[in-house]
This record gives sequence, C-alpha cells and structure tokens, in this order.
Amino acid sequence: MRVSRMTIAALAVVAGLSLTACQNGDAATDRNDSGASSAASAPSSANGGSSSGDSAQDTAKDSNKDSSKDQGTVAGTGSNKGGKVGKCRTDELEVTAKDATIGGDKDGTVAVEFTNGGGRDCAISGYAGVDLKTNAGSLSAKRTGEQAPSVVLKDGRSVSFAITYPVNDSGGSGVRITGLVVTPPDETKSVSLDWPGGSSLPVTDGSGTPVKVGPIGSAGQGG
Repeated sequence: MRVSRMTIAALAVVAGLSLTACQNGDAATDRNDSGASSAASAPSSANGGSSSGDSAQDTAKDSNKDSSKDQGTVAGTGSNKGGKVGKCRTDELEVTAKDATIGGDKDGTVAVEFTNGGGRDCAISGYAGVDLKTNAGSLSAKRTGEQAPSVVLKDGRSVSFAITYPVNDSGGSGVRITGLVVTPPDETKSVSLDWPGGSSLPVTDGSGTPVKVGPIGSAGQGG
C-alpha cells in the first residue's frame, strides 16, 4: 500500500513538471509570436521613415528651386528696374542736328542724333516727330514708311535718323526755314533746334509736304 502511494505521488510530480514545461513553452511561443509581429511591422516603420526623408528632401529641392528663381530675377535686373528696359524719355536725351547732305544728291539731308544721357539703358524705336518752322508757318515731315528697328540705346551711346528735303535751286527765295522741332518717339515733349540745312525750300503747289523723315537708325548709329 505504501508503494502505491509513492507511485501516485511520483506521477503527480511528473504531471506537474509536464504542465509547467507546457506553460513555459506556450509563453516562449507567445514571446516569439510577439517578436515576429514586431519584426513584421518594422518595414512599415522603416518605410514611414524613408517617406519622411523623401518629403524633407523634396522640400529642400523646392526651396533650392525657389532660391534659383530669385537669383535669376536678381541677375536679370541689371541697372533697370525689374529687368525691363524702359523707353527713352525726352529729358534723358541730348538732341542735336547737323547737315549730312552728300554732294551730287538732288535732295538735302539733315541727320538728327539722340544721345542717351539718362544714366540707364533705354529703348527707342519708330519715328520721331519732325516739324520745320518756316516764314509760312509750321511744316510737318512725312514718314518714309521704312521699317523701324527696335534699338536699346546704352547709356552714353547715340542713334540718328535722317530728314530729307528738296534743295531750292529755283533761283527764287522760296520758303525760308527758321527752325526745327523734334519730338522723340512715343513722347509729347519736344526739343527746338537750329536748322543746319539749306536755308529755304522750293515753293510747292501745296499738294503735300516735300520734307520726309526716316525711322530711328536710318542715318546710322554712332558710338
């Protein structure tokens, strides 16, 4: 009977040990599953970190692009506001006129020169307004119709245009010229000059002006 009791006790101990081992095994399995689960979620965290890094890099790239644009604007500005070349104003131009008639030509020529003294580059194109003062009243020159180039006139540089008129070889006094009025293109302020050409024009039948004006640049561009 004593032997049977010992056997039963021994079996109980073995069963207890087996139960403990099973519980420890299950706990280890749970820990392994938890670790595996954490490891499985790690790539998502890593991807999240990469995405944040890409976002920061994109922000830096965009910032660099914006910075480049700003530098481009500054570099293109030069001495003119906003990088644009404004038109030449009458007050910025020194206006002079001289006789440019070539011997043998049937018409006389006067060259009018604009010199940029405004301290900045400026744009000028088209036709200047030209009026001759005469003893018979004011006489407006007619445009030749030539194409007018666009000119960026550097500070200190000059550009000219030509006025042509018929030479008075009639033997009579003709129409006496007393002065010249020039208005730069796209301006309303005029400059009055002495007339450097022939002293008179032949009398016409009044059908039209005999005086013609060429576009800016038609008499060459000086230095």
